[in-house]
Amino acid sequence: MKCIAIDDEPLALSVIEDYVKRVPYLELIGAYENPFEALPVINQQAIDIVFIDINMPGLNGIDLVKSLQSIPQIIFTTAYSEYAIEGFELNATDYLLKPFGFDRFLKAINKANNTSTRSTTASVSDSSPSDFIFVHSEHHMIKISLADIHYIEGYKEYVKIHTNADRPILTIRSLKSLAEQLGTSLFIRIHKSYIIAIHKIQDIRNGKVKVKDKYLPIGESYKEVFNDVVLKGRI
Repeated sequence: MKCIAIDDEPLALSVIEDYVKRVPYLELIGAYENPFEALPVINQQAIDIVFIDINMPGLNGIDLVKSLQSIPQIIFTTAYSEYAIEGFELNATDYLLKPFGFDRFLKAINKANNTSTRSTTASVSDSSPSDFIFVHSEHHMIKISLADIHYIEGYKEYVKIHTNADRPILTIRSLKSLAEQLGTSLFIRIHKSYIIAIHKIQDIRNGKVKVKDKYLPIGESYKEVFNDVVLKGRI
């Protein structure tokens, strides 16, 4: 995802630049202390995310966003909480209150990524369902066939996608967003940390499901749906 940062404080820009470098699927196109220099970049290039301060001399962040011809995802970065309501009225993806750490930055990026994924999914679901997904992993967009997925394991901001390959694919996504994208006809969530492919189930015993030679627990709140979908065949 292509992004730019706008902030009249050089230190604040350097923090965002450092955080962006840590996220494999983010590409920083430019960092600007002068908001007027950033305007043509946003209007002329396909920018996915704009990190922007609000209280800046000459042109504040809110007025800049209002002036845009086409508005990308906006993540406001500011030291002033009183601007939050006005910021969210512009449908901002998130609002980061300075100083913010990498964990909070990553949550904002996950929101942006999930929003982008939902938009893409909605646009293709009107035609025919896909039998594959794309995920960001190790500086690449990897195409994964749904038929190859055994189960997906959630780790806070990360997930591991276990496929036919020996090594799982690690990507920065939430388990919830993947569950929404995959749907329920082929996959089912059995635990707060696991989504499994129904056709890959090898065995069921003692409240656990065996997938890819590993027994995964069925969470109490997921048992009723699991029984209806998997054991009784109700979708």
